[in-house]
Amino acid sequence: MPLKAVTASATMAESTKTCHAGEAKGFVEEMRFVAMKLHTKEQAKEEEKRAGQIEEQSLDKWEPTTEGYLRFLVDSKLVHDTLEKIIDNASFPAYSEFRYTGLERSASLAKDLEWFREQGHTIPEPSSPGLTYAQYLIEISAKDPQAFICHFYTIYFGHSAGGRMIGKKVAEKILNNKVLEFYKWEGQISQLLQNVRDKLNKVAEGWTREEKNHCLEEIEKSFKLSRGVQGLILAS
Repeated sequence: MPLKAVTASATMAESTKTCHAGEAKGFVEEMRFVAMKLHTKEQAKEEEKRAGQIEEQSLDKWEPTTEGYLRFLVDSKLVHDTLEKIIDNASFPAYSEFRYTGLERSASLAKDLEWFREQGHTIPEPSSPGLTYAQYLIEISAKDPQAFICHFYTIYFGHSAGGRMIGKKVAEKILNNKVLEFYKWEGQISQLLQNVRDKLNKVAEGWTREEKNHCLEEIEKSFKLSRGVQGLILAS
């Protein structure tokens, strides 16, 4: 066998053997691992550089405002509206796998905003963080399914975990412990999430290792855009 062929064969074998953290349990576990590692790394960096900043404060020390929370809900609705429309239109076949998962939040957010309106609050227009994120989702969904599915994962799974914690703390601070529809699901949330995990793993089985890595690399961008929307909660 020619030397080049031997070298290429050995390189391919080496690449095949490379094990990615969480890979044995499916691609969602790989995404979870990267997200947790990135969160820990960024948290340490932010604490060192900007101790006391909003996103790194203990939730107990948060002082949210109703105005800021409304901006957050409005921008969140825009992001979720956009996400759901993209899934419904399914410009890539894989997107159709994620219709009617039970995780959709647009209708719930519409009810919450209507409740605030009934309480006499003025509902603001979407602001820069939500508009930026929604436009970005539209752009990548048309040409980069791996990146889009990364955001699908981080938006829904992030909301079911840290998002609920934030919602509970904000409710304690300014809503007399009222639980908004945004934080309620029909059925067991754990089962809804598991169903989506299974679908994500199934879709990712058809990806190359390079495509999987590209999806994982997008997690950092999704964190940045999500933090922009979440930061509205403390806006005055």
